[in-house]
Amino acid sequence: MALKTLTLEYADGLATLTLNRPEKRNALSPEMIEELLAALDELEARPPRVVILTGTGKAFCAGMDLEALQALARRTPEHHVLKGGVLKGGLPRASDANLADSRRVARLFRRIYDFPKPLIAAVNGAAIAGGCGIATLCDFTLAAPEAKFGYSEVRIGFMPALVAVFLIRQIGEKRARDLLLSGRTIDAAEAHRLGLVNEVVPLDKLLGRARALAEELSVSSPTSLAYTKRLLREFSQAELDRELEVALQENARIRSTADFREGLSAFLEKRKPVWHGE
Repeated sequence: MALKTLTLEYADGLATLTLNRPEKRNALSPEMIEELLAALDELEARPPRVVILTGTGKAFCAGMDLEALQALARRTPEHHVLKGGVLKGGLPRASDANLADSRRVARLFRRIYDFPKPLIAAVNGAAIAGGCGIATLCDFTLAAPEAKFGYSEVRIGFMPALVAVFLIRQIGEKRARDLLLSGRTIDAAEAHRLGLVNEVVPLDKLLGRARALAEELSVSSPTSLAYTKRLLREFSQAELDRELEVALQENARIRSTADFREGLSAFLEKRKPVWHGE
């Protein structure tokens, strides 16, 4: 498989999938998402029994590629808002392009969550917004002490719709509200206390510990592991389908707002946003 935004290596029954856009802090572009989906399809079909997911450079994944989001936003008509925040004609309708992009991200999160083989995230640096989702949706999340975690969407006029579906299940609603509404960044130690991280491992030992964990898992029956993962998936499959559909509609809808456009512009221009409440 020819990959531009990832690297994929095989060794001793183990596969290592590495996000490889260090100049963009491994941000999720549409191309990277499609390559991740294709790589996971290949990994499911091939012999490796365990997969490690990590990042190149100082970041694990900085979330969505904001330049790509801004380019998409520029093609989406703005919706006019009356005083008091009431939208003319009701809620803005998500454009087809925004809905397709939201559905692509939802498909990636669900693919990681449902992947039939054990997935180990080796979080080498910042895992922010969608990147935090990817890191914590894996079966095991190992993190270097330098790693940072957070759902910063509200600070740039966006919303953490898709990750919210999974985060509530992982750490409970009260803690999820804290992270999702504050947009604050936490360190690896706090992420471990909250249950988002299984182990905090020194950076120079991170991949070694991930490989050791993969070896521990490889002792078990691959059939038993796959059946166990399928059982866990089936417990909440119907609820996830319904909640993700609601979340991706909201994810697409907010992209039509003035605050979303302002938040993206302010972040990319390195200035403080001026919110419109629209």
